[in-house]
Amino acid sequence: MADTPKSAPSESIRKSGKPTLRTIADITGFAVTTVSRALSNAPQISLDTRKRVHAVAAEIGYLPDRAAQRLKTGRTNVISVLLDPHAEILGYGTSLMLGLATALKNTPYHLIVTPNFINDSNVDAIRYIVRNGMADGLIFSRTEPFDPRVRLLLENGFPFVTHGRTEFSTPHPYVDYDNFSFAYEATRRLIARGRRKPMIILPPKRMTFAQHLLHGFMTAVREAGVAYEIPTEIDLDCPVDQIRDYISRRAGEPDAPDGFACGGEVSALATITGMSDHGLTLGVEYDIVAKQTSKLLVNIQPKVETIYEDLTDTGEQMGRILLARIAGDETTDMQVLLKPQINFPAPES
Repeated sequence: MADTPKSAPSESIRKSGKPTLRTIADITGFAVTTVSRALSNAPQISLDTRKRVHAVAAEIGYLPDRAAQRLKTGRTNVISVLLDPHAEILGYGTSLMLGLATALKNTPYHLIVTPNFINDSNVDAIRYIVRNGMADGLIFSRTEPFDPRVRLLLENGFPFVTHGRTEFSTPHPYVDYDNFSFAYEATRRLIARGRRKPMIILPPKRMTFAQHLLHGFMTAVREAGVAYEIPTEIDLDCPVDQIRDYISRRAGEPDAPDGFACGGEVSALATITGMSDHGLTLGVEYDIVAKQTSKLLVNIQPKVETIYEDLTDTGEQMGRILLARIAGDETTDMQVLLKPQINFPAPES
C-alpha cells in the first residue's frame, strides 16, 4: 500500500540539500503523492500517516515550493505587514509580531514586514502589493479617518485588517484599543488624586485615535469642571528630547499642569525627566497615568500608575480575522475593540 512506510534511510539523505517531497518520501517510505496529500491534511490519508509526515517535515526543515503552490492555488501564502517604527510605544513591533505569529502557527502563511515610515501612508507600497499579487492579505496601523489605504483595498476587494479605525461608511475589519476609555479613566484618576490641571499629549491630528483620546480627555475634564491643557507645540511623534524640553520649560512657567495623561511609556519618562529639572517629585507635586505596553515603568519609584494595552493579543486577533477574511468568511466578527486593563493600586485602608 502507498502509505506503508519503509525503513528510515541513512542520515546522509537529511543533509543532501534543500528538503523536498521526495526527501520526506525517502525518509518515511511513503509515496510522494501520499506525502503531498498528508501535508495538505487530506482526510483520505490516515491520521497516523499525516502525523508522521508532518513530524518528518518539521524535523528536516521542509518548506513547500511557494512558486509551485502559487501556480496551483493562486495564493502566495504570504501576509504582508506594514510596520511603523513607533518609538512612543515600546515593544510595539515585537509584541504585535508575536501575536500574529501565534495566530498563523500551523498554517501555511508567512509574514513579510515592510517598514512604514511615520509621515508616509505607504499607499504606493500597498498598490504595488495588490497589483502584483505579492500577498494574500495585508495588516497595517496608524489609520486616518478617511485612510487612502483602506479606500484602495476596499475598492479592490483585497483582504486586510487594520490596527485602528476609520470613519468610512463601509465597514472594514479592524482591531483597535479603546483610547477614549483610556484617556477618560486616566484623566479621572488624576482628578481623583487632587490634580487641578491635567494635561494630555496627543498624537498627530491626522490620526483617528487622536480624536478618541481627545474626546475621552475632554469628557473627563468637563464632567469635573477643572482646568486643562493640550499642548500644540508637541505631539506623541515628536522626539523624546523635544517632549522633555517642552515639559521642563512649561514646569517653570506660571499655572503649569500638575497631572499628565501619557499615551505611552516614552512620553511618561520624558515628563518625569522634564519635571525633575525643576525639582518636582512624582506623586508629590504632580502625578502621571500612562499607557503601559511593557515592563519599563514597573521599577520607577514612586511608581507611575498605568493602564495596560495588550499588543500581543492585538496581533493575535488581527491574524485570526485576516485568516478568516482570506478564506472568504463574511460572518466572522471583523471588528474588535479591546478594553483597557486598569492597574491602579487599591486604596489604602
